[in-house]
Amino acid sequence: MLRLLVALLPGLRSALRRRRDLVIENLALRQQLATLAQRRRPDLRPADRAFWVMLRHLWSGWSDVLTIVRPETVVRWHRAGFRLYWDWLSRRGKRSGRPSLPGEVRALIRKMVAENPWGAPRIHGELLRLGFDVSERSVSRYLRTLPRTPRVGQTWTTFLRNHREGIAAMDFFTVPTAMFRVLHVFLVVHHGRRDVLRCAVTTSPTAAWVAQQLREAFPFDLVPRFMIFDRDALFATEVTATLRSMRVEPTRTSHRSPWQNGVAERFVGTVRRELLDHVIVLNERHLRRLLESFVGYYHQDRTHLALGKDSPRGRPVERRANSTSTVISLPRVGGLHHRYAWRQAA
Repeated sequence: MLRLLVALLPGLRSALRRRRDLVIENLALRQQLATLAQRRRPDLRPADRAFWVMLRHLWSGWSDVLTIVRPETVVRWHRAGFRLYWDWLSRRGKRSGRPSLPGEVRALIRKMVAENPWGAPRIHGELLRLGFDVSERSVSRYLRTLPRTPRVGQTWTTFLRNHREGIAAMDFFTVPTAMFRVLHVFLVVHHGRRDVLRCAVTTSPTAAWVAQQLREAFPFDLVPRFMIFDRDALFATEVTATLRSMRVEPTRTSHRSPWQNGVAERFVGTVRRELLDHVIVLNERHLRRLLESFVGYYHQDRTHLALGKDSPRGRPVERRANSTSTVISLPRVGGLHHRYAWRQAA
């Protein structure tokens, strides 16, 4: 009798339920049977997951008839579908909230961060001055996505640019002659515009001779703050005393460190590559004439990368007068180098 009651209880319960609930329950059971019957290994496909996610919203008793998975799994499917839906809306450009920063603005912010120790307010102010309509909060949020790299207050390049007007350098180099004599060239180079303040030639340099060249290199008290030179024996006490009397601080480089006097060393290399490697020096007088010609070309005509493709003394830009103007070449240093100009300007 008890077994009969247990068998009839579900039937009585179904008879008391609404027809709509019975239809939905029957559909849910058939769907599970079809899932288990058609595949040897049960594997819920996206269509099966979408069915149970939809059934969870349409019928309150969905969890009572679910047997192939747990109800928590269906909830997880629903949340994953929610994320996919909003990702799809974002790709379609329907994202709500602040618009993303344009690529041009992002690149400009990265440039400002790399070149300046600024925060979001300063960067936002610069962007406003450039006509970009962005908010400071958007700039601040983008700054948080950039990698944090330790940054010093300024780079060595910035430091040298701010002090190069007060720095000069001196050095010696030797030149052999056609008769196997050795001539000594003394030079003083100013760091500011890379101009050569003194270029003298002698056969027997002495400390007194170097001191006199320094006095002639800086007339009218136009002296730099520092003078850089190597550990040559000629730069002895007399030379350093002369510099201090001119209110110049002598600064020696380290032992075997020519890179510490890079401006003077580069000029020596330039003279050798662009002049001395192409001529045979006859005597002291011949070398003076060659160096005078080259220094004039170096100051007036030769462009320098460190000066923004300008010459040390400043070379004005020549405009083409008309369509018939032609470019002519003006020989310099005996024809080893040339300067180019429009015919009217020349």
